[in-house]
Amino acid sequence: MASESKESPANNPGLHATPDEATKGYHMQQSMFRIKDPKVSLDFYSRVLGMSLLKRMDFPEWKFTLYFMGFEDIESAPADKTEKTAWTFSKKSTIELFHNWGTETDPDFKGYHNGNTEPLGFGHIGITVDDTFKACDRFKSLGLEFVKAPDSGYFNGVAFIKDPDGYWIEIFDVKSILDVTVGAT
Repeated sequence: MASESKESPANNPGLHATPDEATKGYHMQQSMFRIKDPKVSLDFYSRVLGMSLLKRMDFPEWKFTLYFMGFEDIESAPADKTEKTAWTFSKKSTIELFHNWGTETDPDFKGYHNGNTEPLGFGHIGITVDDTFKACDRFKSLGLEFVKAPDSGYFNGVAFIKDPDGYWIEIFDVKSILDVTVGAT
């Protein structure tokens, strides 16, 4: 008898083999980061990581703005405001940058918890690149802060950089991640 795969429900208590039919059509649409300064964060996500601003939504009554960023061709977005909103929320794996107005000029604002200090929680998002070492050479030339360089410590070929608010971004290419994970049991 063939052994069960590590991903089977038999090896993962609580895992359902077949998703409930009611969830058909669900997809991971966004992760939200609270940001201190949109000027700095928009520069990072657009210039440094190559994302486009898919949609900006201002909420003056609550004094915050949402910026939806993603790896999409913005030229393919509809011009109509309602259709563009629907288009934005149909895209997979976007980043929502949440800005509470005034944090960028508040000298007493200490920033947000990134999840990688006590108490531990959220860890990172992952970005696939063509070549980890080439991408990291560029990030070094841009003066980015590294949590882990691709040639240091464990997982050679995988790096972690910080965004302007201290959130961790994992950087890897498919070959490197396969090299790292081949030995995983």
